[in-house]
Order: sequence, then C-alpha cells, then structure tokens
Amino acid sequence: MPLFDVYPLYNVTPVSGKGIHVYDDKGTEYLDLYGGHAVISIGHAHPNYVKAITNQVETLGFYSNAIQNPLQKQLADKLEDLSECKDYELFLCNSGAEANENALKLASFKTGKKRVVAFSNGFHGRTSAAVAATDNKNIIAPINAQQAVTILPLNDIEGVKTELEKGDVCAVIVEFIQGVGGLDQGSAEFFEAVDKLCKANNTMFIADEIQCGYARSGKFFAFQHCKVTPDIISLAKGMGNGFPIGGVLIHPSIESKYGMLGTTFGGNHLACAAGLAVLNTIEEESLLENTNAMSEYFFAVAKTIPQIKEVKGRGLMLGLEFDFEVGDLRKDLIYNYHMFTGGAANKKLLRILPPLNIEKQHIDQFFEALKKALK
Repeated sequence: MPLFDVYPLYNVTPVSGKGIHVYDDKGTEYLDLYGGHAVISIGHAHPNYVKAITNQVETLGFYSNAIQNPLQKQLADKLEDLSECKDYELFLCNSGAEANENALKLASFKTGKKRVVAFSNGFHGRTSAAVAATDNKNIIAPINAQQAVTILPLNDIEGVKTELEKGDVCAVIVEFIQGVGGLDQGSAEFFEAVDKLCKANNTMFIADEIQCGYARSGKFFAFQHCKVTPDIISLAKGMGNGFPIGGVLIHPSIESKYGMLGTTFGGNHLACAAGLAVLNTIEEESLLENTNAMSEYFFAVAKTIPQIKEVKGRGLMLGLEFDFEVGDLRKDLIYNYHMFTGGAANKKLLRILPPLNIEKQHIDQFFEALKKALK
C-alpha cells in the first residue's frame, strides 16, 4: 500500500540519534539544528528520558482517564514549579493542534461566543478550529472555513480594539514568537494592550506556546517576556522530547465540568513519564540558562556574517534571514555538510531550533559550514 503523498521528503533516512546528532542508514552523522520542528528539547536518546520511558513501559504503558493516574499530578506540579504559572490547572492531550482546539473550545464555553481573532502568518494547527485560525488558505478546507475567524496584522491594536468591542469574540489567540510564519514578534506593548482589551471585553487571551514555550525563548514561556496573564496557555512539541504529548494550562476563572473536555490517549502513563523526564532534565542540567548563553553566542557570531540580513527570534528559537530563498541552501547543508535546518513561510528565512543542550562547538560547526555554503 502506498503512503498518502503529502510530504516532500529529503533523501535521508535517520535510524538513530544521540544528543544533538542523528545517524542515517549509511552511518553518516548529522548535526540536528532543527529538532523535528523544535520537538527535541533535551537531545536524542537522553539517558534520563530513555530510562523513564523504559521503566514505565515495563510497568504500565497505558490506561484510560477513567482511573487515577498519579503521574499526571506529578507532571502538573513539576510544570507549575518550573514555569511559575501558579494559578493554572492542567488538561493533558496529545498534540499542539489538539491543545489549541481545546483552548478555543474552552474560550467559547466560558464566554458563550464563537468568533476568534488571530494574526497574520500565525500557525495554530491542522484540526478544525485551530486550522481556521491559521493564516494559510492552502490548508483550510471548506469544512474548516465555516468557523468565524478574523485575521489581523500583528501590532494592530486599533484593529483588535474594534473587533473585540463588537462583542462576539470568544478568544484572541497568538504566538508570542511565530514559528512557521517566520519568527516575527509583536511588541510587548501590543501584547499587554491586547491582554487588557480581552479582560475588558469578556474575551479569553490564549497564548499559543506550542513551539515557543518550554524554555525555548529564554524564559519558560515566551509570554513571560511581557507583562500579561493569559487565560489559557497551549503547549506541546518540546514537552515530550518526541513522545506525543500536549497540554492546556487553564486559569481557574474557567470552571471545569465533567465531560466538557476528553481524550483517549492524552495524559497516559508513558506520556507523563516522558514529560516528567523532560522537566527534570531541564532543571537538573540548567537548560534554561544554557539556552540564554547559547543564544547570546549565536547572535554574536551571526552578526559577523555579512550575507545574513537579520537574525530573528529569541533564545534557541532563531531565524537567519537572507536576500534570497533558502531552499537550495538547506539542501546544501543537509547533503554536503550534514546538518538539519528548517524553513518557514518566509522563504528567505533559515530556522534554527536545536536541542536546548546545544554547545558552542556545535554553533561554531554550523557557522563554519554556513560560511562555506554561502561562498
């Protein structure tokens, strides 16, 4: 049976990984500077991660949410401790799209309204409401387009004010650092004004932290670079270091009721073991501090390369913008220099999303290869 052909594939077949490297079926070593869309947060096959999952699957891999699962509470407590989000409750699911779908559903439940405000070049997932709030007509089917969504430019505070004052908006959803869109950011003043407008107009402020969260931005969550209090925070990607897990942090002003949300696989024993291993490793290895140190070093080196027109992003969620499209450069880096990087909706942007335990030697290796490739 053929696979449904929706992915343009590079001719590389990874079969193993260790730390910041992956190895293909021919034994070639690749420097992984993309982490599978920022999923690999603590490195491939980290011993803490391998041990936690191995021990858990040997004990109990799965049971449904109809029973007690103390691992969920352990994960919630550890997340509260490291993120310093003290006034939230956790709902666990399987992916970023599912996290945003549940976030939008909660906002609609809470407010009794259905329209959503999102922003240009935003990406929130591929499920029904999440994809409708995504600024990409190519992935929105007619069944998704029936959702009530208004897309505004980033930093258009007057536009946000106008839409919210119409009284039918349940949620404003935003990436504080855009991922697929190309590392664009709204200003802190803009986000803080949006937060105030939401609270004045019975509208839920949703922070989509699926890619920019989990220490990647230099703070645990990217919204923490601003003075805002989101009503709902969605998370996934780096949360499980490759194991499918997502979550929604929900302000206690949103009352829970039996049956309002649900999931078969979300918050299962294996997922929680993976999630706890990631949080414990971030803490034990001071990966938030490493993220900031390596980011500072990356910016300093990048500024010495004249072909780079702009360095975008924060922490280890980075983009290098050129005055040409980078598709061929990415291929050159993969096939000739054995390095994984990412693209974006901005075709002139090279995305860099490495594991949070990257070291200076890896950054040096990348920039030496980049300088050769640019010649």
